[in-house]
Amino acid sequence: MSNITLTEEDFAALRALDTPTVCNALEITSPERRAMGFTTTPLVCPRPHLPPMVGFARTATLRSMKPAAPDVVNRVAYYEYVAAGTGPTITCIQDIDDHPGFGAFWGEVNTNIHKAIGCLGVITTGSIRDLPDCAEGFQLLADRVGPSHAHVHIVDFGKPVHIHGMDVQSGDLIHADQHGAVVIPIEVAREVPKAAKQIQNREAIVLAACKAKGANIETVKAALAKSAEYH
Repeated sequence: MSNITLTEEDFAALRALDTPTVCNALEITSPERRAMGFTTTPLVCPRPHLPPMVGFARTATLRSMKPAAPDVVNRVAYYEYVAAGTGPTITCIQDIDDHPGFGAFWGEVNTNIHKAIGCLGVITTGSIRDLPDCAEGFQLLADRVGPSHAHVHIVDFGKPVHIHGMDVQSGDLIHADQHGAVVIPIEVAREVPKAAKQIQNREAIVLAACKAKGANIETVKAALAKSAEYH
């Protein structure tokens, strides 16, 4: 776990960016991560209007197709783990059943519990339900929507998980919105907003040319060349 501490100003600067922009910025700050560290399969996001969330991952695995074994993880112990994390937190839960999403862990009760213990939202390979009654402002990024919780139970927590193509470890810094999620290496977190601004300035040159009256291939080519010179 890094000893780098982010301030509220740092979090606010990251929240001001959408997740695609953060991914773009990481291509500058962490080029080795250009093709890794982000979700790669479609997610259901019933609350696309919510702003980006930025927080530290609390990880867990679950099952729901069969009843829990006698030695199943105590759910309160899992809640204590989430609550003990450096905040704000985002829960990342991998459904490890053969049929992920068979039963929903996330609904009215668990969204309210997690919000009460400092969690901003969830990113899961499982399912969600009770959509109108989920905690206000709590973001939901899931594999699907379903009606039942079946035999849903926590299998383990605090271990690495694989969420829609994104490898996540407990304590990782996560940025997520309606587009998906990405892990931000903590050592470059303060560099991301500056890199994002650089990219936005480059893109603004091209976009302005495209939207200008009389735009054509020549004006677009000139804008692309100008953009490439921007530092």
